[in-house]
Amino acid sequence: MTAQLKLDAKASAAGGQPLTQKGESLWKDALRRLIRNRAAVIGGIMILILYFFAIFAGVLAPYSYEKQTLTDQNKVPQWLINVFPTMKPYAQVSENYLMGADYVGRDLFSRIVYGARVSLTVALIGPFISLLIGVTYGSISGFFGGRVDNIMMRLVDVLYAFPSLLFIILLMAFFRSTFSKPDPGTFSYALSQADARLGGMLFIFIGIGLTAWETMARLTRGQVLSVREKEFIEAARTIGATNWRIMFRHILPNIVGPLVVAETLAIPGYISTEAFLSFIGLGVNPPTPSWGAMISDGAQVVRTYPNQTLFPALALAITMFAFNFLGDGLRDALDPRLRGTQ
Repeated sequence: MTAQLKLDAKASAAGGQPLTQKGESLWKDALRRLIRNRAAVIGGIMILILYFFAIFAGVLAPYSYEKQTLTDQNKVPQWLINVFPTMKPYAQVSENYLMGADYVGRDLFSRIVYGARVSLTVALIGPFISLLIGVTYGSISGFFGGRVDNIMMRLVDVLYAFPSLLFIILLMAFFRSTFSKPDPGTFSYALSQADARLGGMLFIFIGIGLTAWETMARLTRGQVLSVREKEFIEAARTIGATNWRIMFRHILPNIVGPLVVAETLAIPGYISTEAFLSFIGLGVNPPTPSWGAMISDGAQVVRTYPNQTLFPALALAITMFAFNFLGDGLRDALDPRLRGTQ
């Protein structure tokens, strides 16, 4: 009763006009809940720090990633010997390297910093290719339906039948053997030169891009099928809106949330795929640093010099955890069932 009297008093103060509360948009509500998610905020901050290190690696790294000092092979600072006492009988101490040097005298810290460029570039290019191909393919399939949908989805089913990781390995082996010594002036030569300038990442992007879009295409198709029969879509058809206008102005804006969440959660998979390819020797070209290649090199001396495996593995794990935290936070923030909750 008291609450009703207060509402009546406010209404009278407003000149007898009914009081209305301005609604909050979905994106503002999602941003508010995302900020309240501590794990997502921590993940986002970690990702920003990682990108800062990757962008300014030339300034932050004390040495070049390819600089070799053969007289400093496997040298470590004193604090590492204190942490790993088993290194003491054979380790040579040098305070010139924060995390030690590798088997050819290259600074581990500098290579880890530069290696962030590879993993974080994959974290950008992989989702971009997946969204570009998958959303386009799935939207066409789901919107037009019928025979078009049936044919397009059967193609996706065929691609799904082949293991993605094995398919990428075969693609990388094919690229590395076919484009190793191409004839100058040919298209193969141009691709080989572009791959060399990118440190061997071009073929990784192609390999991931050819397999990453299938899941996104299926998800997009399902979202389009669920939205295209809504009342506002029928209203748009009634007033004469074209198929392209309905797709870009009404359907895609209403399904972009789940697509972004799904792709954010898929980023750790892209990073781990690149690390695995580099680990088995089908990734970046030496001496371009990759955390996977560094783990592979360090695994050969893990008993004597564990720092050469531990630090790149920690960098890889932290990056994947950060994207997982952010993806989980985005999923909770954009969940329509949680809209309006604190």
